[in-house]
Amino acid sequence: MAQIIVPAEAQGAVLVSSEGLSFWGGVDPTSGTVIDAHHPLCGQSLAGKIVLMPTSRGSCTGSGVLLELAMNGHAPAALVFREAEDILTLGALIAGKMFDKPLAVLRLGAKDYDLLAKARSARITPEMLSTDEWDLPLSDKPARDLHLTAEDQAMLDGADGPAVQLAMEITCTMARGQGAERLVDVTRVHIDGCIYASPANLAFAQTMADMGSQVRVPTTMNAISVDHGNWRAQGVPPDFGLPASRLADAYVTMGARPSFTCAPYQLPAPPERGEFIAWSESNAVIYANSVLGARTVKHPDFLDLCIALIGRAPLSDVYLDAHRAPRRVIDVELPAQYDEAIWPMLGWLAGQAAPDRIPVLRGLENAAPNEDDLKGLCAAFGTTSAAPMLHVAGITPEADLAPVAEADTLRITPKDLRRVWQQFNAGPAKVDLIAFGSPHFSHAECHALGAALAGRKRHPDTAVIVTLGHDTLKVARADGTVARLEAAGVQVVPDICWCSISEPVFPPSAKVLMTNSGKYAHYAPGLSGRAVRFGSIADCVEAAVTGQAAETMPAWLVEKETHDA
Repeated sequence: MAQIIVPAEAQGAVLVSSEGLSFWGGVDPTSGTVIDAHHPLCGQSLAGKIVLMPTSRGSCTGSGVLLELAMNGHAPAALVFREAEDILTLGALIAGKMFDKPLAVLRLGAKDYDLLAKARSARITPEMLSTDEWDLPLSDKPARDLHLTAEDQAMLDGADGPAVQLAMEITCTMARGQGAERLVDVTRVHIDGCIYASPANLAFAQTMADMGSQVRVPTTMNAISVDHGNWRAQGVPPDFGLPASRLADAYVTMGARPSFTCAPYQLPAPPERGEFIAWSESNAVIYANSVLGARTVKHPDFLDLCIALIGRAPLSDVYLDAHRAPRRVIDVELPAQYDEAIWPMLGWLAGQAAPDRIPVLRGLENAAPNEDDLKGLCAAFGTTSAAPMLHVAGITPEADLAPVAEADTLRITPKDLRRVWQQFNAGPAKVDLIAFGSPHFSHAECHALGAALAGRKRHPDTAVIVTLGHDTLKVARADGTVARLEAAGVQVVPDICWCSISEPVFPPSAKVLMTNSGKYAHYAPGLSGRAVRFGSIADCVEAAVTGQAAETMPAWLVEKETHDA
């Protein structure tokens, strides 16, 4: 198979990535330089290169980053994937279709992909992939024909106006690339593209709003990039605060609910098992599929709005029963004792072990994780895997699905946990900032933080910030939890989350941050430029009170080490 998904002409040097890359948090949107500290290409520029990677991974916002790179002239010349890929493909499609910035996207079979990986440079036309030594014809024929209903066809023909027509064109193009045979109704949408990752996000949203777009199914919104009602008082510069708030307002104008949370599963009446939804935001997608048993593909930014405008999504991937089965078994050897920090560590490791497929984790049947533990697991998994879900035997609702016949088995041991703890704790012990709420803190986590503080106050040189959603803040304020946290010196901030926070809300003087989030421990070095420490809520509280993180591993990791050294 040699397929051109997004046709365009390109030429350039070939740059090969051995693993997937999240453009959000992994690539500087102003320069095209890889900033993911954990990625093999860290420090290299993608600009003007023909970039090969198995598939992308991580945040749905990567489509917006790629669009910004296309608009500012620092995008790759082309993207070549070996596996199915939606996030960057959609960014390239929007760049060409709406802004006349074409960027080729190819999908090659393993043999052709490996052959191209050996070339120094290549040229691409809509019909041909060429190097100095060989030519390979390209096809734009989809794997299957897309069958539309009469209503679908009417929207595609413009019966409901130009905005719906454009949304339908984009959705159908993505559906054909995914091999979908038809579209399916969805009951709700969650918009991820409201994060102000770059001016390109605003350009897209404002263009769609100016066309008169209105969502036709209930639509919630992700965390945004400013505290919408307070950013001026917080000292956020207008040249950032104004476009960030205008981006949020554009989606509200189009009918989206200003929920402003990256944890929509914490909102009242979350999706039910088997419900067909269309969510963006990687942790939310993984949680919805894995923990709630709802069904959603990991939709890229911009496609989320298109689906909201038509109420239909491509019937592909994990919308279908056959694609929800595990393709890898991961046996987990738990330490004799552990705290809640183990869950994001396990998620990060599981993503490493299954970067391109759905796994089932065995060995956790008696671990009894709560909703926040599973949130941490899913969020960290999404940083290292492109898969839209995982199963946990004995815990998640579809974990009894039989693995596919060709599924293999890997192991995670306490030695692996020690490795990831060391990787997440490369920063100095002196901590300037404690970052809670990636994804957004729940009401239960706010209570747990208050209990761990037990009336103590933070160190005067160590800031403590909790990010959370409106709805959670309202409940936590009503029962006195917020007052107790603020009395301890904790700053509670709605609307934004750590993957979208900026200075001065992020303390400019902070050099080392500590977090209980595996997701933020992964992204923070690239996003913030700061050194990182990681631990449980209790570990973070001790650092908040003393200004110092523990220099040694938690006892539950050290204890096991003495037995298997």
